[in-house]
Amino acid sequence: MSPARTARGRWVEAGLQALASGGPDAVRVEALARTLGVTKGGFYGYFADRDALLSAMLDRWEQESVDDVLTQTQVQDGDRQERATHAARLTFSPRLLPIDLAVRTWAQQDESVADRLRRVDSRRMEMLRELIGTVCRDPLEAEARSLLAFCAALGARFLAARHGSWSRDEVLERAAQLLLNPGPP
Repeated sequence: MSPARTARGRWVEAGLQALASGGPDAVRVEALARTLGVTKGGFYGYFADRDALLSAMLDRWEQESVDDVLTQTQVQDGDRQERATHAARLTFSPRLLPIDLAVRTWAQQDESVADRLRRVDSRRMEMLRELIGTVCRDPLEAEARSLLAFCAALGARFLAARHGSWSRDEVLERAAQLLLNPGPP
């Protein structure tokens, strides 16, 4: 009896973890096989080559960071701020954030990845526009608030500044109130 094949999803997940920790050059079939404790022969039962794996990895990243977030956010109870906060937590979770950052770095060197990133970020912005558009009728203001919300969600991870007597979470919550509510909160 032959050993069971390593599931396709495990190859994709191992590739995403390698990408997050070492960038696209770290995604090597031989290294992934070692990580998975299998031979590289099983890889070719699922993928024609490394490029096919890279494409599957981007598909999974997009699915998890946009489609799954939209699905979970749409069934989320609560007001727009709670839904937006939930979406940000899912999108930039401890699992997805390192992958997202690695994709952003990779996109600087690969135009096809940059195209994918633009599509993903555009879909994320569309979600914010819809959310903010429910309370902000001026399209330019809604766009600006959406941009600021997205930048705050992504950029807060890089900011090392202290916030006086407030925690980062308190400041981000207040920022969300300012961006997601019309007029004074």
